[in-house]
Amino acid sequence: MDSTASLRSHLTDLLTARQAHCTFEDAVAHMPPDRRGERPETLPYSVWELAEHIRRAQRDILDYCRDPHYEADEWPDAYWPDATAPADEAAWDECLSQVQTDREALCDLVTDPTIDLYDTVPSSDEHTYLREAMLVADHTAYHVGQIVTVRRQLNLWPPSEDST
Repeated sequence: MDSTASLRSHLTDLLTARQAHCTFEDAVAHMPPDRRGERPETLPYSVWELAEHIRRAQRDILDYCRDPHYEADEWPDAYWPDATAPADEAAWDECLSQVQTDREALCDLVTDPTIDLYDTVPSSDEHTYLREAMLVADHTAYHVGQIVTVRRQLNLWPPSEDST
C-alpha cells in the first residue's frame, strides 16, 4: 500500500473505528429517551446537547470542505441546540442518522483519489482536507468522551439494552 492510500485508510479508521476510545454510536447506544436531555448536577450539558453539537459541527466542516462559497454560521449559537432535550424521538433519530451520513460523506471525501489531502479546501487558502478530517475526528472524540462522562454521572454507563 502506498503512503497516500495508507494515510487515507488511517483517516477513515480515525473517523469511524473503535480505537483508543469508544465510537459515537457506542456513546449514545441505548440512551433512555426520558434522560437524553438530563444534565448532571456537576456538568453544563446533556447527552442531547453534545450529540447535536457533534452533528452541527461535523456538518459545518463537511460544508466547509465542499462549498467554495462557504460562510461560517454564528459561533457559538448556531453550533449548539437551544433545548437541553430533543423535541421528540424523531429529532433524536435524525441527529444520530445525520452524524453517520455526514461522517460517511467525509470518509468518501478522504478516500477520493482525485482529492489531494494536502490541498486546501475550496473555501480556504490555508486549511487542507487532511486538517479538516483530523479536526472532525479530534472534535468528535473530545465530545464523545464528554457524553460518556455525562452518562457516568447519570449512572447510565455502560449502556444497557434494558435502559431503553
